[in-house]
Amino acid sequence: MSRIDGTFASLKERGEKGLVVYLTAGDPDGRNSLSYFRAAADGGADLIEVGIPFSDPMADGPTIQAAARRALNAGMTTARALSLISGFRGTHPTPVVIFGYYNPFFRYGARRFCRDARAAGADGILVVDLPTEESQEMLPEIRRAGLDWVPLVSPTSGPDRIRRAVALGSGFLYLISLTGITGARKALPPGISAWARAVKEQTSLPIAVGFGISTPGMARAAARTADAAVVGSACVKVVETRGASRTGPDALRRFVRSLKNELR
Repeated sequence: MSRIDGTFASLKERGEKGLVVYLTAGDPDGRNSLSYFRAAADGGADLIEVGIPFSDPMADGPTIQAAARRALNAGMTTARALSLISGFRGTHPTPVVIFGYYNPFFRYGARRFCRDARAAGADGILVVDLPTEESQEMLPEIRRAGLDWVPLVSPTSGPDRIRRAVALGSGFLYLISLTGITGARKALPPGISAWARAVKEQTSLPIAVGFGISTPGMARAAARTADAAVVGSACVKVVETRGASRTGPDALRRFVRSLKNELR
């Protein structure tokens, strides 16, 4: 059983919904980024999504785009991001899913990247701009390395794409709650619960709902018919606001705890 499988099994046994927290590797810098990773786990995050900064993050809104710029300006690279994951793994057992765009992985080398990601302690990979029908090169390398491949399913995904995601994915399915880019919203789109329920009927994989979730109440609502809520921009905003301040990690820890408390 993978670390991700074990986490969702444990959540189900306890009657809890999961919390997935997204943070950008290297934001605001390498040393402090690791402190924020650890703070998120200490606050109760069940999984950590580590974003690999990229210069053209087309699916991301202003908050995560700015985080990627800060990280790149501070010298973050794909290799250094893997070193951060290794540092996190040395102190925390929380599963890590690498979240990124295909270009940095392709430039690194798909086989080498997957091998090094596994060695660093990552548990899964989510490639934002690589649909299942174009994953022939990456997916075998992910599996060979013993990593989970987490597919994205959006409201515009047709039945065939959903079936492929269900058939090929492992760990969990990431359901995008809305069309458009990432970013904190004030409310979830109507119909998200019904849609999550419909997808859930097609798979035994856990379902995590993300994009736009910014408050504890929204996390609770998103997870009502799913197995987990994903919170990204709202957590990244804490990093943006606090930066390298010594109080930053504690502020994130408190925010993550407030999210997790609504999912217990």
